[in-house]
Amino acid sequence: MRVGVFLPTVGRGGSPGDVVAYARHAEEHGLDAVWAGDQIVVGSGTPMLDAMIVLTTAAAVTTKLRVGFGVLILPLRPVAAVAKQVTALQQLSGNRVLLGVGSGGTPHGVSSWQAVGVPQGDRGRLTDAALAVLPGLVTGKPTKLTHLPGTPTITLAPGSPMPPVIVGGAGRVAIRRTLEYGDAWFPSMVTPTSVAAVRTILHEGAEQRGRKAPGITTGVVASLGDGAPSRQALVSSLANGFKMPLEQAESIPITGVGREAADRMAGHFAAGAEELVVSFAGGDWFKQVELLAEARRHS
Repeated sequence: MRVGVFLPTVGRGGSPGDVVAYARHAEEHGLDAVWAGDQIVVGSGTPMLDAMIVLTTAAAVTTKLRVGFGVLILPLRPVAAVAKQVTALQQLSGNRVLLGVGSGGTPHGVSSWQAVGVPQGDRGRLTDAALAVLPGLVTGKPTKLTHLPGTPTITLAPGSPMPPVIVGGAGRVAIRRTLEYGDAWFPSMVTPTSVAAVRTILHEGAEQRGRKAPGITTGVVASLGDGAPSRQALVSSLANGFKMPLEQAESIPITGVGREAADRMAGHFAAGAEELVVSFAGGDWFKQVELLAEARRHS
């Protein structure tokens, strides 16, 4: 049962010491990983630090903490460039990378796609193409890029061990990609009941393909202790934001302190999650990390 946290890198420009302090605090309190989201343009210009730079910084000031992309939007960048950066981060971190990947959704509009000159409608095709060649590129093997003009064969050097591929998304396409390319499935803000149902699908699909069943990493929201949003407010926000009944939203957030929070975490682990990735709904981030670590000790 592993627990990680999203670094608070959205909605602020960030000072040089912020990411260093965040990462060190998470490691000092025994968490397993820190995660960073990815986007080129957020909304109409919400500040967001670059995930690759953030995680490189976090890795540089820690020794055991894993660094995860939650998730890296593959079609926004040339796959060889992604592979080169992932390889370098693997080497410099001592193989601590968790490669969360996705195709990018529509909540942020078309700005990111326009910024990089990639048609949004191509994102699914490009994601599959990238997932097919990333292992070869990252590990330094000659790899044919069949989705590019001229189908060039590329060898990146030096190579590194391939990090776990954790496929983001809760829909059928994400489940299919997990079975084809992934080491784990990474849904966010889904009920334990939904996770348990997909766990069965993943195990059956893996058996049919003769492969090991993918693991499950679940993204959840937490509001712990005093000074953070109330459970009622958080449940209501989830129900409205994700268009789900209140009784379903009730099973998602981690709230309370100590044993209460641990019991709510236990519901997600019992459904099949092997790792929780927590984003905090509010309150002091450092204090929230401390309360999360306390809850974990009760689990």
